[in-house]
Amino acid sequence: MNNDIYKILEDVRDGKVSVKEAETLIKSEPFADIDFAKIDLQRKNRQGAGEVIYGAGKTAEQIKLIVEKMLEKQHDGILITRLSEEKAESLIKDFPVFKYYKEARIGIVGDMRKPDGIGKILVVTGGTSDIPVAEEAALTAEFLGNEVERVYDVGVAGIHRLFSNLDSIMGASVIIAIAGMEGALASVIGGLADCPVIAVPTSVGYGASFEGLTALLSMLNSCAAGVSVVNIDNGFGAGFSASRINHMGGSNENTLS
Repeated sequence: MNNDIYKILEDVRDGKVSVKEAETLIKSEPFADIDFAKIDLQRKNRQGAGEVIYGAGKTAEQIKLIVEKMLEKQHDGILITRLSEEKAESLIKDFPVFKYYKEARIGIVGDMRKPDGIGKILVVTGGTSDIPVAEEAALTAEFLGNEVERVYDVGVAGIHRLFSNLDSIMGASVIIAIAGMEGALASVIGGLADCPVIAVPTSVGYGASFEGLTALLSMLNSCAAGVSVVNIDNGFGAGFSASRINHMGGSNENTLS
């Protein structure tokens, strides 16, 4: 259960808020209409995390106005994905609490949530060229309140590099396996781990990799059980899914006495 709704229910139980007032708090302002965007103000109540801004295709001014409205409605922190360096340079002038992560193309307004997941998320890449996608996944997971460990450049071309990290693989609650080329890393990790594995194909590779399609099809056809697959280069989607898994049965699961 989401913490915000849980707090409202606690206040009802303790007599601090009436049932009618609680209903109003939960239902009030489902979205904010700022002409070019309709900001979902209740997503955190429904899903446990507020709306994420997709930066590609939006101007810096549009992103600024969306962030201002979200801050006005008391969002804790705001995640902006696929944000160019040029737009980030504009935003940093308007928001002193803004931080930009160039490699991941991620911007964060405010603070990251403190880790409160049930375990650790491990982010693994086949090669160094996969790191931008990996950083998008890792930073998304950290923003959402997870402890994240990174293990980079341990692909099957030198598989002994992966085996030197078996303790991390065995100790993870969720593993994000990121690879281009033929995408074999996900199957290898899926055959070693006892936790959910989220595979991310990347658009890294030579001609017949077809900009990640080969890795995508390879991961979809993995013979290892427990491997799920997100879209090509979708580090954000993998980080978000891993966070949900890592919070199942965790601090958000409470009972009212």
